[in-house]
Amino acid sequence: MNYTSSGRRGDSRRQEKASTAKGDTSEKVVFINRCAKVVKGGRRFSFSALIVAGDHDGRVGYGFGKAKNTIPHEVIGEFDGARVLLRPASPGTGIIAGGGVRAVAEAAGIRDVLAKSLGSSNHANVVKATIAALRSLRRKDQI
Repeated sequence: MNYTSSGRRGDSRRQEKASTAKGDTSEKVVFINRCAKVVKGGRRFSFSALIVAGDHDGRVGYGFGKAKNTIPHEVIGEFDGARVLLRPASPGTGIIAGGGVRAVAEAAGIRDVLAKSLGSSNHANVVKATIAALRSLRRKDQI
């Protein structure tokens, strides 16, 4: 593996993996931004990310995404004995979840969600079940 720094001053601890094999697609996070809008009730956060991907053989692309809302529909994720229920929440609710589910939701940039961990309380399996639930989300036009 080849490790490259993120290119920001004073940020030498953060390193990202970059694949160097020919024909293998590699992705690099160029920029992640968390914006805060101050409103009467507190701060409203939104996230944006810029990512570049390429195959080291002439094909390259980029993606820029923004999010400030909840998940589109209710979903249950399962991994081994752990089950996680994720439900959309109204704006301003925040992340109502515990432990690993909260960490995954915050890292994904989800602002409003209700979650319940069912079954196993093994932290690793709960995190994997949460990621499985997020992967199974679909937009209206995909259904």
